[in-house]
Amino acid sequence: MDDRLIEPLALLHGRAAAQAVAGRQARWLAGGPHAYALARLLGGEGAGRIVPASAIPSPWAPAALRVSLPAPDAGLPPGPQVMGIINVTPDSFSDGGRHYHAGPALESIQAMHAAGCRIVDIGGESTRPGAPAVAADEEWRRIGPVIQAVRASSALSGLLLSIDTRQASVMDRALDAGADVINDVSALTHDPAARAVVARHGCPVMLMHMRGTPATMAHHTAYDDVAVDVLRELSARVEEAVAAGIARTRILIDPGIGFAKTVAGNLDLLARLPLLANLGCRVVMGVSRKRMLGEICHEPDALLRDPATVAASLPAMVFPDPVLRVHNVGAMMQAMRISQGLDRP
Repeated sequence: MDDRLIEPLALLHGRAAAQAVAGRQARWLAGGPHAYALARLLGGEGAGRIVPASAIPSPWAPAALRVSLPAPDAGLPPGPQVMGIINVTPDSFSDGGRHYHAGPALESIQAMHAAGCRIVDIGGESTRPGAPAVAADEEWRRIGPVIQAVRASSALSGLLLSIDTRQASVMDRALDAGADVINDVSALTHDPAARAVVARHGCPVMLMHMRGTPATMAHHTAYDDVAVDVLRELSARVEEAVAAGIARTRILIDPGIGFAKTVAGNLDLLARLPLLANLGCRVVMGVSRKRMLGEICHEPDALLRDPATVAASLPAMVFPDPVLRVHNVGAMMQAMRISQGLDRP
C-alpha cells in the first residue's frame, strides 16, 4: 500500500451528497451513496492536515481515486447484505450451544432465510477471548452435517454458505461439500496451507484483522493509531493473499471489532470506518453481541445486546455494500432497510 492515505471526513448522504459531488464540493466514498467534503491526509509530508475534498494535493490523488471507486462485489450479492451467524459449538458466548446439532441449526437457518438473509456464516470453533483451539476433525464433525442439511434443502437453494474457520483442511472439505465463502479470523495466517486452498477453489474470502490468537489477543492491544494500524496490517494480509494467487476481487475485509482491541480502540475503529475505503475491498462488519457492547451498555447477558449490535453495525452503511454479520437477522434487516431509505437521493 502507498504510504499516503485519505481519511474521508464531513460525510454527506442522499440528495446533499449528490448535489455536493455535482458541484465538485465533495467526492464519492466507495462509489456512493455517501460522499465526503473534507479529507485528512495521512502519510507523507504534511500528514495530519485536513483539506477540502475538492483540494486534495496531487501526491494524494491516487489515494483519493482509490477511496472514491466502488469496491468489487467479491462474488457476493450486490448491495448491503445481512449475514446470519450459526455457531455450531457447545461453548458459544452468545447462544450457549443452541445450534450444536444439525437439526436446530437448520431451523435457525431457515428462519434467517425467511427474514431476508441470503448469506449464513457457520462456525465450529469459538473465537471468543481466551477460547481454546479445536482440532480440525472435531470442527468438521460439527459443521459437516449442517452444510449437508442446508444443501439438501430445496427451500434454501439460493443461500450462500460461509464457513468461519482457520484450518485449511476444514476449508477444503467445506468447499467441496457445497460451501461458497471462507471467513478466516486469522486472515489466512493461522494455517500455512490456507491460502493455497482458497486460491485453488477461487472462492470469496473474508480476511479479518487480529493480532495473536483468540487465546492471546488480549495481550496485543497497543497501537500507535488503531484505525491506521489496522488498515495497514489488513493491507499486508491482502497483499499476502494476492501473492498466493487469490484474486483481489474476491477479497473482503473485516476490521476485527473485539479482536486484540480495547473498548476505546473498538470505538475509534467504528468512528473511522471510512478509512477502510483505502483498501478497495468490500467491508464486513462483525460486532454482534460482543463483550465490548456489554461493557459499554452495562449488559452482561449477550442475548440482550441486539439493540447495541444494530447501533454498532450501522456505521458500516457508509459503504454501498457492507456485509453485516449478526445473530439477530430480523432486527438487522429492518435497520438496514431504514438506513437505505434515508440514503436515497
